[in-house]
Amino acid sequence: MAAQMHLNTLMANMFRMGLLDNQFQHLHMFQDKSTPDFIAKVITVFGNESGQIIDDLRDMLHKSCVDFNKVSDLLYNLMGITASVGALRLKNICIQFLEFCQEKSKDGCLKTLNILINECIDLRIKSQIMVKLEQQAQTFDPKE
Repeated sequence: MAAQMHLNTLMANMFRMGLLDNQFQHLHMFQDKSTPDFIAKVITVFGNESGQIIDDLRDMLHKSCVDFNKVSDLLYNLMGITASVGALRLKNICIQFLEFCQEKSKDGCLKTLNILINECIDLRIKSQIMVKLEQQAQTFDPKE
């Protein structure tokens, strides 16, 4: 019962802070007794894919000659991933990042990349806590 209360509070805070949007709630509809770890798997895939894209962005932006078209392509991929899991704040940062790409502002891109990295870390930590709380809640109060 306590785990479920903590989970509800955490999720409410994540929505209130703009970390998540309604798409995340839609993902929960796919989790049931037959797929109790669906959200955990989605979050893991999101973390792996977004981490790889961020690494690629970092590498591209630290080159002397930045190909802003390739950076933009990676950002569109990241926006798709963030939108699919309901990571609202990350999606919005990607939009800002794209504006700096259009302006061909390497400094703007690097600053936004740092913001993106910090937000991604914050979301991953909160998501990991959420998954643990969800697992605890299922252990003590399994859904029928």
